[in-house]
Amino acid sequence: DGDTGKQRLRSVRPGTTPAATAIMDCDRPIIAAVNGAAIGWGMDMALMADFRIASERARFSEMFVKRGLVSDVGGLVRLPQLVGPQRAAQLLFTGEIIDAQFAREIGLVMDVVPHEELLSAALVLARKIAANPPLAVRYLKEGLRRSCYGEYQEMGNWVSQTLGVLFQTEDHREGVASFLEKREAEFKGR
Repeated sequence: DGDTGKQRLRSVRPGTTPAATAIMDCDRPIIAAVNGAAIGWGMDMALMADFRIASERARFSEMFVKRGLVSDVGGLVRLPQLVGPQRAAQLLFTGEIIDAQFAREIGLVMDVVPHEELLSAALVLARKIAANPPLAVRYLKEGLRRSCYGEYQEMGNWVSQTLGVLFQTEDHREGVASFLEKREAEFKGR
């Protein structure tokens, strides 16, 4: 039943995941260097970073809907801020995979670089940031976090409760089965 599902999920995930909390609460800028597929939670993790630099091989997708689930805080809060509500809705509702160039065009990533230059590009940015006064950088990071995320824990709690319901649905089971069996899903709305 729905309440049992919520209770079970809360015992595993009481709200925002510890990894997401660690990224969003970090007092130093975080650079995500995406070198391949950032699909589902991988994309959400990248979205929570302050900067995203992608290799030309990178691909992105908020594929949760295809498994009968909802995105996490990264997809629901950060994605609309970066690409706008309409483009975010397109990516969230379709679960489509986009390439690095398109991700840059819509503002999802800051730069796309040749695959072999990804780490050096991230390090160049990190060094530019590190050359500035550490306290000013930390306070800037806090100010950006407050303006961008607000009370992200509230969204994390909503996601946790919603996943507790969705994990129990036939549609979720069908989404997982269709993926494992490499076939089109047949969702029933149950």
